[in-house]
Amino acid sequence: METQEKMAIKDNTFSRQFETLVANKLISVEYSFQEKKIFLTKINTPDLFNDEVFISDFLKNIMEIAYERKLKVVPILPKIAAFMRKNAIYKDLLPPGIKI
Repeated sequence: METQEKMAIKDNTFSRQFETLVANKLISVEYSFQEKKIFLTKINTPDLFNDEVFISDFLKNIMEIAYERKLKVVPILPKIAAFMRKNAIYKDLLPPGIKI
């Protein structure tokens, strides 16, 4: 499901987060794993960073990674749940029984 240009994302397994840079500043989405599910728990951005389009593109790229790895996505953070509601094409990534 290629929806946009790929951004450079590092899966920092030690810190359990996906990372990317914008203007040499680190932005990350923290996660945890359980079985074949990835729980997206937190978005970390630099102070005063509020580029919602960039965050949305970052999350879209993370959803593509989930597809590639055949993972189900559990959006713990309300902001990520809202993103998934707004982008219904990713609903099939939700595990059975999870409603957002």
